[in-house]
Amino acid sequence: MPYRVQRPSEFRVGLGQDLHRLVTGRRFLLGGVEIPAEKGELAHSDGDVLCHAIADAILGAAGIGDIGELFPPSDPMFKDADSRVLLQTAYGEVKRAGWRLVNLDCVVICEKPKVLPYRERIRSSLAAILGIEPCSVMVKGKTSEGLGDIGQELAVEAVAVCLLESIRRMARNRRGGRK
Repeated sequence: MPYRVQRPSEFRVGLGQDLHRLVTGRRFLLGGVEIPAEKGELAHSDGDVLCHAIADAILGAAGIGDIGELFPPSDPMFKDADSRVLLQTAYGEVKRAGWRLVNLDCVVICEKPKVLPYRERIRSSLAAILGIEPCSVMVKGKTSEGLGDIGQELAVEAVAVCLLESIRRMARNRRGGRK
């Protein structure tokens, strides 16, 4: 039986994850929002673990790589880089590849600080960075119940899942084509 060539999917799901060590003397950033904390993320850039996980999710869904390829940590140009700019640049690449972000669902895992009091600010910040509505972004905070490096307040982790839609599909729908 011959194989049929299938058209690329009109929707794609991406998964991103990032983990950073926590150290004193650094800012704690989540989704472009600075949160008061005793420790902050250690990284080559500003360390915003949530922006990094989201960038990996959208780049992976579009099939165009990951944050380390786009912004190599070995490149001095990205030393202390603003992760909001990195995320915005990554999304620009995704849009140029013919995709738009439908929604984003994220989990931040850390013992301290608590995410909930800052959730709406983080959602609004991410929506502004990505040019989407805040209702298309969800951020949840979890702990690791004292287990592992995260539980010992030595690290913070973020996981992001996104849904991308083909821009070509959207254009076809506007013209009255196949849905």
